[in-house]
Amino acid sequence: MKKVFLTVLAFVSIASTAQVKTPQASPSSKLEQTVGLTDVEVNYSRPSAKGRTVFGELVPYGSLWRTGANANTTVTFSENVKVEGKELEKGTYALFTTPKADSWDVYFYKNTDNWGIPEKWDDSQVAVQVNVKSITTSRHIESFTISVNDVTNDGASIELQWEKTIVPIKFEVPTKEVAMSSIEKTLAGPKAGDYFSAAQYYFQAGADNAKALTWVNSAIDLATTDGKEAPFWYLRLKSLIQAKGNDKKGAIETAKLSLAGAIKAGNKDYEKMNNDSIAEWSKK
Repeated sequence: MKKVFLTVLAFVSIASTAQVKTPQASPSSKLEQTVGLTDVEVNYSRPSAKGRTVFGELVPYGSLWRTGANANTTVTFSENVKVEGKELEKGTYALFTTPKADSWDVYFYKNTDNWGIPEKWDDSQVAVQVNVKSITTSRHIESFTISVNDVTNDGASIELQWEKTIVPIKFEVPTKEVAMSSIEKTLAGPKAGDYFSAAQYYFQAGADNAKALTWVNSAIDLATTDGKEAPFWYLRLKSLIQAKGNDKKGAIETAKLSLAGAIKAGNKDYEKMNNDSIAEWSKK
Protein backbone atom coordinates (compact mmCIF):
# COMPACT_ATOMS: atom_id res chain seq x y z
CA MET A 1 0.00 0.00 0.00
CA LYS A 2 2.85 2.34 0.89
CA LYS A 3 4.56 1.58 -2.43
CA VAL A 4 1.37 2.38 -4.38
CA PHE A 5 0.96 5.62 -2.46
CA LEU A 6 4.54 6.70 -3.22
CA THR A 7 4.07 5.85 -6.91
CA VAL A 8 0.87 7.93 -7.10
CA LEU A 9 2.56 10.79 -5.23
CA ALA A 10 5.48 10.76 -7.66
CA PHE A 11 3.09 10.77 -10.65
CA VAL A 12 1.14 13.71 -9.22
CA SER A 13 4.39 15.58 -8.54
CA ILE A 14 5.61 15.08 -12.11
CA ALA A 15 2.22 15.99 -13.56
CA SER A 16 2.05 19.20 -11.54
CA THR A 17 5.41 20.44 -12.86
CA ALA A 18 5.05 19.29 -16.47
CA GLN A 19 4.19 21.87 -19.10
CA VAL A 20 2.58 21.18 -22.43
CA LYS A 21 4.46 22.84 -25.28
CA THR A 22 2.58 23.78 -28.43
CA PRO A 23 3.44 26.25 -31.19
CA GLN A 24 1.93 29.74 -31.09
CA ALA A 25 -0.83 30.43 -33.57
CA SER A 26 0.85 33.76 -34.29
CA PRO A 27 4.56 33.37 -33.43
CA SER A 28 6.47 36.39 -32.21
CA SER A 29 9.25 37.91 -34.28
CA LYS A 30 11.97 40.48 -33.75
CA LEU A 31 13.66 42.50 -36.48
CA GLU A 32 16.80 44.59 -36.02
CA GLN A 33 18.25 46.77 -38.76
CA THR A 34 20.80 49.57 -38.79
CA VAL A 35 19.99 52.31 -41.26
CA GLY A 36 22.90 54.70 -41.65
CA LEU A 37 23.73 55.33 -37.98
CA THR A 38 20.21 54.70 -36.65
CA ASP A 39 19.17 51.40 -35.07
CA VAL A 40 15.66 50.24 -35.93
CA GLU A 41 13.93 47.44 -34.02
CA VAL A 42 10.52 45.92 -34.71
CA ASN A 43 8.75 43.47 -32.39
CA TYR A 44 5.53 41.84 -33.60
CA SER A 45 3.49 38.65 -33.92
CA ARG A 46 2.83 36.90 -37.24
CA PRO A 47 -0.70 35.60 -37.95
CA SER A 48 -1.21 33.45 -41.06
CA ALA A 49 -3.89 33.64 -43.76
CA LYS A 50 -4.77 29.92 -43.63
CA GLY A 51 -6.91 30.10 -46.76
CA ARG A 52 -8.86 33.12 -45.56
CA THR A 53 -9.33 36.43 -47.38
CA VAL A 54 -7.38 38.80 -45.20
CA PHE A 55 -7.91 42.44 -46.16
CA GLY A 56 -11.51 43.42 -46.55
CA GLU A 57 -12.76 40.42 -44.52
CA LEU A 58 -10.49 39.08 -41.74
CA VAL A 59 -9.09 42.60 -41.39
CA PRO A 60 -11.97 44.92 -42.41
CA TYR A 61 -11.31 48.02 -44.48
CA GLY A 62 -11.81 51.27 -42.62
CA SER A 63 -11.31 49.75 -39.15
CA LEU A 64 -8.37 50.27 -36.81
CA TRP A 65 -6.06 47.24 -36.79
CA ARG A 66 -3.42 46.20 -34.30
CA THR A 67 -1.08 45.50 -37.26
CA GLY A 68 -0.24 41.94 -36.32
CA ALA A 69 -1.50 39.83 -33.45
CA ASN A 70 -1.34 39.55 -29.67
CA ALA A 71 0.54 42.38 -27.92
CA ASN A 72 1.26 45.67 -29.63
CA THR A 73 3.54 45.67 -32.63
CA THR A 74 6.30 48.10 -31.66
CA VAL A 75 8.86 50.07 -33.66
CA THR A 76 11.92 51.60 -31.99
CA PHE A 77 14.22 54.26 -33.48
CA SER A 78 17.51 55.13 -31.77
CA GLU A 79 17.58 58.60 -33.36
CA ASN A 80 15.00 61.18 -34.36
CA VAL A 81 13.65 60.32 -37.81
CA LYS A 82 11.21 61.58 -40.43
CA VAL A 83 8.33 59.26 -41.36
CA GLU A 84 6.90 60.17 -44.75
CA GLY A 85 8.33 63.65 -44.19
CA LYS A 86 6.96 64.07 -40.65
CA GLU A 87 9.24 64.47 -37.63
CA LEU A 88 9.22 61.57 -35.14
CA GLU A 89 11.32 61.66 -31.97
CA LYS A 90 13.50 58.71 -31.12
CA GLY A 91 11.84 56.09 -28.92
CA THR A 92 9.46 53.14 -29.02
CA TYR A 93 6.00 53.33 -30.54
CA ALA A 94 3.07 50.99 -31.04
CA LEU A 95 2.20 50.63 -34.72
CA PHE A 96 -1.51 50.83 -35.57
CA THR A 97 -3.07 51.02 -39.02
CA THR A 98 -6.40 51.53 -40.74
CA PRO A 99 -6.30 49.50 -43.98
CA LYS A 100 -8.22 50.75 -47.00
CA ALA A 101 -8.56 49.37 -50.51
CA ASP A 102 -5.76 51.47 -52.01
CA SER A 103 -4.14 53.33 -49.08
CA TRP A 104 -3.54 52.89 -45.36
CA ASP A 105 -3.53 55.27 -42.42
CA VAL A 106 -0.52 54.53 -40.21
CA TYR A 107 -0.23 55.64 -36.58
CA PHE A 108 2.87 55.71 -34.37
CA TYR A 109 1.26 55.57 -30.91
CA LYS A 110 3.15 56.52 -27.73
CA ASN A 111 1.39 54.07 -25.39
CA THR A 112 2.70 50.56 -26.12
CA ASP A 113 1.07 48.68 -23.24
CA ASN A 114 -2.15 47.65 -24.99
CA TRP A 115 -3.04 44.08 -25.92
CA GLY A 116 -4.49 44.70 -29.34
CA ILE A 117 -5.96 48.14 -30.00
CA PRO A 118 -6.45 50.59 -27.10
CA GLU A 119 -9.73 50.23 -25.24
CA LYS A 120 -10.10 53.99 -25.63
CA TRP A 121 -8.22 55.69 -28.45
CA ASP A 122 -6.37 58.84 -27.35
CA ASP A 123 -5.42 61.26 -30.14
CA SER A 124 -2.86 62.91 -27.85
CA GLN A 125 -0.92 59.62 -27.87
CA VAL A 126 -0.47 59.74 -31.66
CA ALA A 127 3.09 60.93 -32.26
CA VAL A 128 2.79 60.75 -36.05
CA GLN A 129 -0.01 59.84 -38.46
CA VAL A 130 0.63 59.32 -42.17
CA ASN A 131 -1.25 57.98 -45.16
CA VAL A 132 0.58 55.66 -47.56
CA LYS A 133 -0.34 53.93 -50.79
CA SER A 134 -0.60 50.13 -50.72
CA ILE A 135 0.84 47.90 -53.44
CA THR A 136 -0.77 44.74 -54.82
CA THR A 137 1.61 41.87 -55.55
CA SER A 138 1.01 38.70 -57.56
CA ARG A 139 2.74 36.47 -55.05
CA HIS A 140 0.94 35.09 -52.00
CA ILE A 141 2.38 36.06 -48.60
CA GLU A 142 1.01 33.49 -46.15
CA SER A 143 2.26 34.95 -42.87
CA PHE A 144 2.11 38.61 -41.89
CA THR A 145 5.60 40.01 -42.35
CA ILE A 146 7.31 43.27 -41.43
CA SER A 147 10.63 44.03 -43.09
CA VAL A 148 12.98 46.98 -43.50
CA ASN A 149 13.85 47.34 -47.18
CA ASP A 150 15.42 49.80 -49.64
CA VAL A 151 18.08 50.58 -47.05
CA THR A 152 20.45 53.48 -47.77
CA ASN A 153 22.60 55.67 -45.53
CA ASP A 154 19.78 58.19 -45.40
CA GLY A 155 16.65 56.09 -44.99
CA ALA A 156 14.63 52.96 -45.71
CA SER A 157 11.08 51.63 -45.79
CA ILE A 158 9.23 49.64 -43.17
CA GLU A 159 7.16 47.25 -45.29
CA LEU A 160 3.99 45.57 -44.03
CA GLN A 161 3.31 42.44 -46.12
CA TRP A 162 0.43 39.97 -46.04
CA GLU A 163 -1.68 38.04 -48.51
CA LYS A 164 -1.14 40.04 -51.74
CA THR A 165 -0.66 43.46 -50.17
CA ILE A 166 2.53 45.40 -49.44
CA VAL A 167 2.46 48.70 -47.55
CA PRO A 168 5.78 50.64 -47.63
CA ILE A 169 6.27 53.30 -44.95
CA LYS A 170 9.27 55.44 -45.86
CA PHE A 171 11.46 57.03 -43.21
CA GLU A 172 14.57 59.20 -43.25
CA VAL A 173 17.43 59.02 -40.73
CA PRO A 174 19.81 61.83 -39.65
CA THR A 175 23.01 60.08 -40.73
CA LYS A 176 24.80 63.25 -41.83
CA GLU A 177 23.99 65.13 -38.61
CA VAL A 178 25.01 62.22 -36.36
CA ALA A 179 28.22 61.57 -38.32
CA MET A 180 29.28 65.23 -38.32
CA SER A 181 28.53 65.57 -34.61
CA SER A 182 30.66 62.49 -33.92
CA ILE A 183 33.50 63.79 -36.07
CA GLU A 184 33.46 67.22 -34.44
CA LYS A 185 33.34 65.72 -30.96
CA THR A 186 36.23 63.35 -31.68
CA LEU A 187 38.43 65.94 -33.38
CA ALA A 188 37.78 68.44 -30.61
CA GLY A 189 39.65 66.12 -28.27
CA PRO A 190 38.78 64.56 -24.90
CA LYS A 191 36.39 66.32 -22.53
CA ALA A 192 37.02 66.99 -18.84
CA GLY A 193 35.00 63.90 -17.91
CA ASP A 194 37.14 61.73 -20.19
CA TYR A 195 40.35 62.85 -18.48
CA PHE A 196 38.72 62.42 -15.05
CA SER A 197 37.59 58.86 -15.85
CA ALA A 198 41.05 57.94 -17.16
CA ALA A 199 42.75 59.38 -14.07
CA GLN A 200 40.29 57.63 -11.77
CA TYR A 201 40.87 54.29 -13.47
CA TYR A 202 44.66 54.61 -13.32
CA PHE A 203 44.48 55.56 -9.63
CA GLN A 204 42.15 52.69 -8.71
CA ALA A 205 44.08 50.17 -10.82
CA GLY A 206 47.42 51.13 -9.29
CA ALA A 207 48.77 52.11 -12.69
CA ASP A 208 51.10 55.01 -13.61
CA ASN A 209 50.44 57.56 -10.83
CA ALA A 210 52.26 60.37 -12.62
CA LYS A 211 50.07 59.91 -15.68
CA ALA A 212 46.97 59.84 -13.46
CA LEU A 213 48.05 63.19 -11.99
CA THR A 214 48.58 64.66 -15.47
CA TRP A 215 45.12 63.54 -16.54
CA VAL A 216 43.31 64.81 -13.45
CA ASN A 217 45.05 68.17 -13.90
CA SER A 218 43.85 68.24 -17.51
CA ALA A 219 40.34 67.44 -16.30
CA ILE A 220 40.47 70.32 -13.81
CA ASP A 221 41.87 72.72 -16.43
CA LEU A 222 39.07 71.92 -18.88
CA ALA A 223 36.40 72.05 -16.17
CA THR A 224 37.48 75.50 -14.97
CA THR A 225 37.33 77.28 -18.32
CA ASP A 226 35.18 80.42 -18.38
CA GLY A 227 35.86 81.02 -14.69
CA LYS A 228 34.00 77.95 -13.45
CA GLU A 229 34.96 76.33 -10.15
CA ALA A 230 36.68 72.96 -10.20
CA PRO A 231 34.29 70.14 -9.24
CA PHE A 232 35.04 69.10 -5.67
CA TRP A 233 35.13 65.41 -6.66
CA TYR A 234 37.82 66.20 -9.26
CA LEU A 235 39.86 67.89 -6.54
CA ARG A 236 39.26 64.96 -4.19
CA LEU A 237 40.72 62.54 -6.73
CA LYS A 238 43.71 64.82 -7.32
CA SER A 239 44.44 64.96 -3.58
CA LEU A 240 44.40 61.16 -3.37
CA ILE A 241 46.76 60.88 -6.33
CA GLN A 242 49.09 63.46 -4.79
CA ALA A 243 49.09 61.60 -1.46
CA LYS A 244 49.84 58.34 -3.23
CA GLY A 245 52.82 60.09 -4.86
CA ASN A 246 54.06 61.16 -1.39
CA ASP A 247 53.18 64.82 -1.98
CA LYS A 248 51.35 65.17 1.34
CA LYS A 249 51.65 68.97 1.40
CA GLY A 250 50.12 69.30 -2.06
CA ALA A 251 47.47 66.70 -1.18
CA ILE A 252 46.39 68.70 1.89
CA GLU A 253 46.16 71.94 -0.10
CA THR A 254 44.03 70.24 -2.78
CA ALA A 255 41.88 68.49 -0.16
CA LYS A 256 41.12 71.84 1.46
CA LEU A 257 39.87 73.15 -1.89
CA SER A 258 37.73 70.01 -2.32
CA LEU A 259 36.43 70.45 1.23
CA ALA A 260 35.37 74.03 0.53
CA GLY A 261 33.54 72.91 -2.60
CA ALA A 262 31.83 70.05 -0.75
CA ILE A 263 30.69 72.37 2.04
CA LYS A 264 29.32 74.82 -0.52
CA ALA A 265 27.45 72.00 -2.28
CA GLY A 266 26.18 70.56 1.01
CA ASN A 267 27.81 67.18 0.34
CA LYS A 268 28.43 65.70 3.79
CA ASP A 269 30.13 62.55 2.47
CA TYR A 270 32.89 64.45 0.67
CA GLU A 271 33.14 66.88 3.58
CA LYS A 272 33.90 63.99 5.96
CA MET A 273 36.27 62.23 3.54
CA ASN A 274 38.31 65.39 3.03
CA ASN A 275 38.45 66.20 6.76
CA ASP A 276 39.57 62.64 7.53
CA SER A 277 42.25 62.74 4.83
CA ILE A 278 43.56 66.15 5.90
CA ALA A 279 43.85 64.90 9.47
CA GLU A 280 45.66 61.74 8.35
CA TRP A 281 48.08 63.50 6.00
CA SER A 282 48.87 66.18 8.60
CA LYS A 283 50.37 63.61 10.96
CA LYS A 284 54.15 63.63 11.03
